Amino acid sequence: MNIHEHQAKQVLQEFGAPIAKGAAITALDQAEAAVASLPGPVWVVKSQIHAGGRGKGKFKELAADAKGGVRVSFSAEEALANIKEMFGKTLVTQQTGPAGKAVNRIYVEDGADIDRELYLSILVDRETGKTSFVASTEGGMDIETVAHDTPELIHSVGITASAGCTDADAAALADALKLDGTARTQGMALFKNLYNAFVGKDMSLLEINPLIVTKSNDIQVLDAKVSFDGNALFRHPDIMELRDETEEDAKEVEASKHDLAYIALDGEIGCMVNGAGLAMATMDIIKLYGAEPANFLDVGGSATTERVTAAFKIITADPNVKGILVNIFGGIMRCDVIASGVVQAAADISLNVPLVVRLEGTKVEEGKAIINESGLNVIAADDLDDAAQKIVKAVKG
Repeated sequence: MNIHEHQAKQVLQEFGAPIAKGAAITALDQAEAAVASLPGPVWVVKSQIHAGGRGKGKFKELAADAKGGVRVSFSAEEALANIKEMFGKTLVTQQTGPAGKAVNRIYVEDGADIDRELYLSILVDRETGKTSFVASTEGGMDIETVAHDTPELIHSVGITASAGCTDADAAALADALKLDGTARTQGMALFKNLYNAFVGKDMSLLEINPLIVTKSNDIQVLDAKVSFDGNALFRHPDIMELRDETEEDAKEVEASKHDLAYIALDGEIGCMVNGAGLAMATMDIIKLYGAEPANFLDVGGSATTERVTAAFKIITADPNVKGILVNIFGGIMRCDVIASGVVQAAADISLNVPLVVRLEGTKVEEGKAIINESGLNVIAADDLDDAAQKIVKAVKG
């Protein structure tokens, strides 16, 4: 689960991270009070969406030469003007795609006297099996560009879980970021606090870009991006309260209500599969035969007819879907349950796109009988390869 920058800073501040004073607004009538609550003389107005690259982004409704989604303002009047121009508009960045995201929140923050911009993140390193810090002196830039052009400027420090972030780990990070004096002392304390936040709140990503050193040689978190492990959210009701469903795909939100593992993609063939591995294989073979999957959807091993019906409706709610492939290998999951859900959903929505069904495993004959007796216009498939070829042919003509 992702949260907004201002929420991420609030969480990190609880763990002792140095954060500038700021105020979030969710309606224009809050703008004057938010600006007045900050001392100035510099106000930074930041659009709040779940995507990076906001400063370089462009608003659909504004002229091509208009400023991006992060604006430095040198008077209260300019800050208010920027808020009014940005609020409610659609911001397009490299991470949003061409559709962009509506700016329904804005964060106004006190300006900072920046001397250096650094990069710092914490993530789970699958290669080492450790939680690792990634640090670079090249903050404020796309870290992917830095890694590609100057990989020697990217430093990684793996943390041993039993020991936590030690003095030696913190010193290694301070060396990588070339911190000295007060900034070094503050940085070493901050690294430990950030690690505690990452572990304590079950984060999957914590990214600070930039982490700044001010001209008075103090450390400050200037931007923050935080993602949480969705499987651990039950332990953190305070974090769950920060969820902004307007930033999420409506189909994914609906799927979460039915405990379905669903991720929307950009293709034209909807997929309903049981098991994550089989779902990935189904997506791969669709691509092999020249088409693109419209989603990842794992109904799980113990789905009910109601959950299958909900899954089918979520797939067909995507206007890009031109055909559907149901691929079920019944172990714990019974084929007759899948078949009943498909028939129920098709009856509810008046299905008008090609449907290929491949069933195998537990109660397969009963499942096939339900499909065959339903009156649905279904294309039967013998195996996964056959199913993929048939749905691609049906969609592509």
